[in-house]
Amino acid sequence: MKSFKGKDWVMAALDKTKRMFSKAQYESLTEKIKEQRPLHRTESLLRTYKLRLLQGVGALGLLASISVGGNEYVQLHTYEVYHVYVGSQIAGTVSDPKIVEDYIIGKVKQLEENNPNVHMVLNSDEVAYKAEKAYKIQSDDEAALMNLDGLLKSHAVGVQLVVNDKLVGIVKDKEMAEDVLNRIKGKYVPQNQKKDGRVSVLSVAPEPQVGETVVQSAEFMEKVDLKITEIKPEDIAKPEDLIVKLETGDVAPSKYTVEKGDCVGCIAKKLGISKQLIYEKNPWIQDDKIKIGDVLDVTMLKPALTVKTVEKIVENQEVQHEIIYEKDDTMRAGQIQTIKPGKNGMKKVTFLVTKANGYMMDQELVDEEIIEQPVPEYAKKGTKVILGEGSGKFIWPVVGAKLSDYFGMRWGKMHKGVDITGNRNIVVADNGVVTYTGDKGDGYGNKVVVDHKNGYVTVYGHLSKIETTKGKIVEKGEKIGVMGSTGDSTGVHLHFEIQRNGVAENPLKFLSR
Repeated sequence: MKSFKGKDWVMAALDKTKRMFSKAQYESLTEKIKEQRPLHRTESLLRTYKLRLLQGVGALGLLASISVGGNEYVQLHTYEVYHVYVGSQIAGTVSDPKIVEDYIIGKVKQLEENNPNVHMVLNSDEVAYKAEKAYKIQSDDEAALMNLDGLLKSHAVGVQLVVNDKLVGIVKDKEMAEDVLNRIKGKYVPQNQKKDGRVSVLSVAPEPQVGETVVQSAEFMEKVDLKITEIKPEDIAKPEDLIVKLETGDVAPSKYTVEKGDCVGCIAKKLGISKQLIYEKNPWIQDDKIKIGDVLDVTMLKPALTVKTVEKIVENQEVQHEIIYEKDDTMRAGQIQTIKPGKNGMKKVTFLVTKANGYMMDQELVDEEIIEQPVPEYAKKGTKVILGEGSGKFIWPVVGAKLSDYFGMRWGKMHKGVDITGNRNIVVADNGVVTYTGDKGDGYGNKVVVDHKNGYVTVYGHLSKIETTKGKIVEKGEKIGVMGSTGDSTGVHLHFEIQRNGVAENPLKFLSR
């Protein structure tokens, strides 16, 4: 055969130079020539032999030529392939891992197009490759991909929203879960503190201007966890439905029919709810007027999530000017004549108000700053002593006083005084005469009313014990009772009012820290 002719010629030439080699060299060279079966490789060796013979290289050069030619041939027919595994199962052998990676990307895109409302995940993390390099080794990309299709499995994943270790609902992904939580929290944060609809970083909240409220912090009181898990596509909840569930607790509406002897505070205490809830659910109630047979909405939602906010509020409040009296023995006792009118001052007060889902939990007066000093009034006053006449300067009726509610519109109605906690002994704020002690059934519980004989009247409500009597002349700082929670009260505190000529005024006008 032609393919052996050239090689036989080389063998003949080798025999002629046999004496130039040792026995071992000759046998090795013979084997090398026999391995070069293709005609083109044999002829290549022959040409190399002739060239080296002419150059005087000799048999040693011929041996090197044959060895190099054999290695080149093996190298040309040595390939690298990649065995593809899914877990412990082999899918096949491919020429390049990129073929598999492109196939997986295409399959993922197809899953997303076929399931737009849920995340589908392939077990592509189980795909592994094992490289092998060998002589004339074969790969089959098409067969490997066909087998791979049967080994790749898909499943749906979602995010569980868990509140206090209890599953509330499942959404598509973490981004949607965080959007749901942000929308709930955002209901209790002013619009100007949101960016792109999201709650801004509250740790750097700006200082409020007078008349403004700035939320200092907003956080959930419950433990909230987001857990990625395998799900069924039908388990996915709509964000709007999940928000309703988180905010209401799926509580059914509840009604209450007013009975004889009922009042707003009485109903709140009977049902264990706040007055604020009753006012908000029934805005038609004016001045606490309800009658037998009225039906109230008293639905008390039980939200799965509670947003606790701390708000900083800054207000301007008047500071009552003092009256400096000049005694005049020509005027009868109790008679007052203004010589030079005074002017009220102004102070800026700052409160921290803590709320839960918008309902006030606590309130603290944290700062007050006089921005305009009051101008005193000068007046003449008769010299005849009248027992129980006040000085017009008031002291706090509680030692270590802390405000728990302040003057103004609260819960849909006017709050005519301030609520104070602290030492439970109640003292009279100025000299005066006790004009009432007892419980009128008007929501104040046990109360004491003191007339200061100068146009001012003070009221002390919700006492647990009254320690004075009607008609008694009391001096500023004298104990008149003990703090309690009688009447229309939601906790132990003192309700304190200052009335001037029959009109309730903000007690903070007359009191300072």
